[in-house]
Amino acid sequence: MQTPIRIDSRFPHMGTTIFTVMSRLAAECGAVNLSQGFPDFQADRSLFDAMHRHMLAGRNQYPPMAGMPELRAAIVDKVAALYGTRFDVESEVTVTAGATQAIFTAIAAFVRPGDEVILFEPVYDSYVPAIETVGGTAVYAQLQFPDYAPDWEQVRRLVTPKTRMIIVNSPHNPSGSLLTAVDLEKLAEIVRGTDIVVLSDEVYEHILFDGERHASLCGHQELAARSIVVSSFGKTYHITGWKIGYVVGPAALIAEFRKVHQFNVFTVHTPSQLALAEYMQDASRHLGLAAFYQEKRDFFRRLMGQTGFELLPCRGTYFQLARYGHLSDRPDRDFAEWLTRAVGVAVIPVSVFYADGRDDRVVRFCFAKVATTLEAGVERLARAFPA
Repeated sequence: MQTPIRIDSRFPHMGTTIFTVMSRLAAECGAVNLSQGFPDFQADRSLFDAMHRHMLAGRNQYPPMAGMPELRAAIVDKVAALYGTRFDVESEVTVTAGATQAIFTAIAAFVRPGDEVILFEPVYDSYVPAIETVGGTAVYAQLQFPDYAPDWEQVRRLVTPKTRMIIVNSPHNPSGSLLTAVDLEKLAEIVRGTDIVVLSDEVYEHILFDGERHASLCGHQELAARSIVVSSFGKTYHITGWKIGYVVGPAALIAEFRKVHQFNVFTVHTPSQLALAEYMQDASRHLGLAAFYQEKRDFFRRLMGQTGFELLPCRGTYFQLARYGHLSDRPDRDFAEWLTRAVGVAVIPVSVFYADGRDDRVVRFCFAKVATTLEAGVERLARAFPA
């Protein structure tokens, strides 16, 4: 249907997210989808049974705006056990409709027209649209290729009186790099004495490898006092389609967060919250996630030894970056589309995570898949690009 009105788009250059584009292309081509970051295996049956039980018990009406008390209490207990900071159940934790909503809401709550937000490239693709939607300006710091480490002196130089927020993401999507305790100290030095809010995207907090420990901003007393920290049940419990996450932070920040949250979402699916509150009582379910995904990472890396791709380090998340410039001179977006159509494997081109389209000839694979999916994908890659 054609519309009779002229639309003056607020975002004329904003297209469809690359994850949707590549997953759709994978489906059209019958390709093995190693692009979008979701598991192709089921979560624990007991989680589904718990949700069903609460549905049948009539727990199907609106929960409190901040989230069910049972789930907020479980979140507070988990954070305290892991990072040593006990947030207040009533005023310092809010259940969200996934991490993306949490991030958008935090940005909308604090960033005003003309404010600047410092973030790190390569940058996950939902941050900048949220900043621009509320009239803010994204200011880019560069993670140093190929280890994707932050340059804190560069960040210090980027801070101005207009800087309202700094966004950090660890474990980092797409690179799999990690912030360390030293990094947090340097960040704390930069924001000390300012009114800068820190937004910390920690959705992969439980997926770290080789004995690494997550440096959560929750566990840094100075940063915790000025930060909103985001996590995701979807990433932790293999239920990305449930779209449930949470934020924790000091009461003053969460009060501002809730002013927006109550009107852009209001609240989140009741029986899912109750089921998650039960499921979280067994801490092994999140504490065992690192070993679970390290096995998949190591399996995928061994398989990729059959190909000519050059694998970069992967210290966390369920993503693996790989260089291909010695295999093809195609720009990475063209290469990703060609790989999907001609080879039958869908990946994400890393240039989409840069404002200027910087292209290091690197693509991102998702290894949150069953062994047969990974084997099928690598078999096709090995035929096209043998080691």
